[in-house]
Amino acid sequence: MQFALPPRRTPITPPYARSSRISLQRRKQLKAVAILGFALLTVFFLLSQFFYTSTGAPAVPAGTSSIVVVTVLDRTAWSNEYIQKIVKNREDYAKRHGYTNFFANVSDYETVLDNAPKSWAVLPALRHAMASNPYSKYFFHLDAHALIMNPSKSLESHVLDKDRLESLMLKDVSVVPPDSIIKTFSHIQAQDVDLIMTTDAEDLSSGSFLLRQGDFAKYFLDFWFDPLYISYNFAKAETHVLDHIVQWHPTILARLALVPQRTINGYSKDSNGAGVDGVYKDGDFVIRFLGCDTDTKRSCEKEMEPYYRLWAGKMKNE
Repeated sequence: MQFALPPRRTPITPPYARSSRISLQRRKQLKAVAILGFALLTVFFLLSQFFYTSTGAPAVPAGTSSIVVVTVLDRTAWSNEYIQKIVKNREDYAKRHGYTNFFANVSDYETVLDNAPKSWAVLPALRHAMASNPYSKYFFHLDAHALIMNPSKSLESHVLDKDRLESLMLKDVSVVPPDSIIKTFSHIQAQDVDLIMTTDAEDLSSGSFLLRQGDFAKYFLDFWFDPLYISYNFAKAETHVLDHIVQWHPTILARLALVPQRTINGYSKDSNGAGVDGVYKDGDFVIRFLGCDTDTKRSCEKEMEPYYRLWAGKMKNE
């Protein structure tokens, strides 16, 4: 009888203990890697703080103005003298408060307007201004047929300051006068506002308003400039489209603040359609000559001249 032999035991050789020299070298390598990793993280953090604010938004370059004043000129239709007066008025105001001017020309947007009324040019002009000034916070569009008569008033103190805006906001009032069933929200707060406008006796006014830079502004301008609306041929072009989209799209209404007309949009005595207490008075911020370019019985240059002389006289006496 044979018995199976038990399996041989293979001698297990204990692993050689690493030498203290190899262990010390390994520790030095790990330490070097840790130091390098820490250095890289530190550099990345410092660069991120240099290029970005604490909120994650791109840091604002030094010298960037917070507000851009946008004026659309028609250099093919108006005299050079008239245009120079408008430009001088805006440049004086911007210089006083550290703002930037953006002078657009109607002819720059002829392709996108595609034979639409020239008044539509304000919308691509605003998008153009935003693209050219990506770090500015607010854009103030003021119709060219207007003068800033009280340049001592900054837009921050006159309108944009939180407490000031809260005191001006017209809540639970008809969006389109006199009796639109759609009303401004009663619960909206100043910090939620991206669009500041006025109304006159008949419509929302597209001739003087403030728009805050951001996603809402791009959405609003693109929606307002929709080719379908442009081709519909509303009687008052972009003004009637504005009336429509603000009333029927809560996304826009929720970001809108209406303020009294004379705050940023006082009408001259020759302008039709001023709202209640909407006619310019001495000391007001702005005077607009609404309709002076469409009424054949009126002349924008003649209507502006006495107010320009008054403004220029004030500037000399300062």
